[in-house]
Amino acid sequence: MIPQEFIEEVLERTDIVEIIEPRVTLKKSGQNYTGLCPFHDEKSPSFSVSQNKQFYYCFGCQASGSALKFLMEFDRMDFVSSIEHLAQRVGLEVPRDQKSDPDASQKRKSIYEVLDQSTSFFREQLKSHESRARAV
Repeated sequence: MIPQEFIEEVLERTDIVEIIEPRVTLKKSGQNYTGLCPFHDEKSPSFSVSQNKQFYYCFGCQASGSALKFLMEFDRMDFVSSIEHLAQRVGLEVPRDQKSDPDASQKRKSIYEVLDQSTSFFREQLKSHESRARAV
């Protein structure tokens, strides 16, 4: 298990713009950056990234979060891989809990994979179902 303090330190050292900009074309707009949302189709930019708050938000689909959540959603990385990626970028090594049971860790990973697959399935069902207008 990764300590919460470590996760917070990684996020404090991470610049969200440096994570998002290679994946989404951003334009400086006042204190924030704007661009087309990568999570839904749009023609007018509604995706906003705040470098000061280290947070993104889409006014169209309400997608929001930190650099960590962006990697998990956009690159479809699991939580641990996202933390490892960000930690490597800021020059930190992820501490490992020595008491951790490898079987428990594998079980957790399997559960998260099933949850990710379930999320993807239901998201696609909402997008493609004939009654989607009523559901959303």
